[in-house]
Amino acid sequence: MYFAHVNGRLATRLRDVTTDLEALDGEGWWAVVVTYEGKVTCARFDDVRPAPLPPGTGHWPAGLTWASSLDRTAYEAGVRRVRELIAEGEVYQANLCRILTAGLTGEADPLVLAHRLARGNPAPYAATIEVPGLSVVSASPELYLSRRGDVVESGPIKGTGRTAADLLEKDYAENVMIVDLVRNDLGRVADVGSVTVPELCAVEEHPGLVHLVSTVRAVLPAGTGWPELFSATFPPGSITGAPKSSAVRIINELEPEPRGPYCGAVGWVDAGRREGALAVGIRTFWIERDLIRFGTGAGITWGSDPGREWRETELKASRLIALASGRSPRSRPRPEEMENR
Repeated sequence: MYFAHVNGRLATRLRDVTTDLEALDGEGWWAVVVTYEGKVTCARFDDVRPAPLPPGTGHWPAGLTWASSLDRTAYEAGVRRVRELIAEGEVYQANLCRILTAGLTGEADPLVLAHRLARGNPAPYAATIEVPGLSVVSASPELYLSRRGDVVESGPIKGTGRTAADLLEKDYAENVMIVDLVRNDLGRVADVGSVTVPELCAVEEHPGLVHLVSTVRAVLPAGTGWPELFSATFPPGSITGAPKSSAVRIINELEPEPRGPYCGAVGWVDAGRREGALAVGIRTFWIERDLIRFGTGAGITWGSDPGREWRETELKASRLIALASGRSPRSRPRPEEMENR
């Protein structure tokens, strides 16, 4: 059965699927996934209603063995390379990520995973989307874009620690830097003078960690559609860096695997009501045939310590990887469950 469960709504009776963002300015309720690389999937459903997550009744592997696209040595070398490029004036900040991959045995029911995350890692932008060729389970805490009529908001996250006391001056500086980037992105399509920052560097608690979160708001001119919004703001600034063009180029040079839905956009759009909310695709699993993937990363600045940035990627991943692997989120991965490649 194809379905989407997003924002407390269950969508069934799939009508059609398109790669055209212009459909989001037409009619109907759409589940949306856009990969970091820009591959668009918009799925329109005819039956959308408030409902709990459907039960997971299928198979899920008893254990998973994860491999990382960058091991610790390679990741820390990447951090040092970003710092070199900062010193050379190429970039101010860049987000360096790695992809974790595990093999699946048999048919894996994404709803089993979705329920584990809902219990062990509830998230404000949780989503489970199952459509032809795509299976995504997300526990994202970060808002990429919400829209209500002509008012849009973004909620960039930058700065992560186990507790608020762990946050460094570097984290606050990084957040402000990305807020400026998001302001500039929205300013490309917003009414002149309408871009504001209602909240800057608020500390938000999430399961197992805290984040610094800001809010950027703007008003769009009449007739501005989702394609224009994506053209101005995608990929999200918080998972690329500043300047964005330089950061994207550096990411492509240093990361050996595509990010896929990780760091893209996941959410919903009600075209008729001109409303929607798309999360940044972090804390997100996706299934490709007999593989499950998950991404984790950290923002690198001149003040970054390579070992600390590696540990930040572990902190962001550890709870969700434990849940997917059937372990307590408080337990550390067993050596046989983690490989590097």
